[in-house]
Amino acid sequence: MTEIITLKQICEELKIDPREAREKLRTAARDKKKFPALAAHKPRTPWQWVKGSDGEEAVLGVIKMQITSS
Repeated sequence: MTEIITLKQICEELKIDPREAREKLRTAARDKKKFPALAAHKPRTPWQWVKGSDGEEAVLGVIKMQITSS
């Protein structure tokens, strides 16, 4: 069975604010060349990915950039 991971779970693990993370993800999703896995996200749908997928890796990259720039 496929395991799904949500943005809320990622934020709890990394101890960051989900609201700020969503803001950064929306900004990153606009850059389709740099983050094609995030560009596929549709408005008003949950931020969730299959564990170990390209989308999860892209999210972790964006969020970790946010943490280091803070």
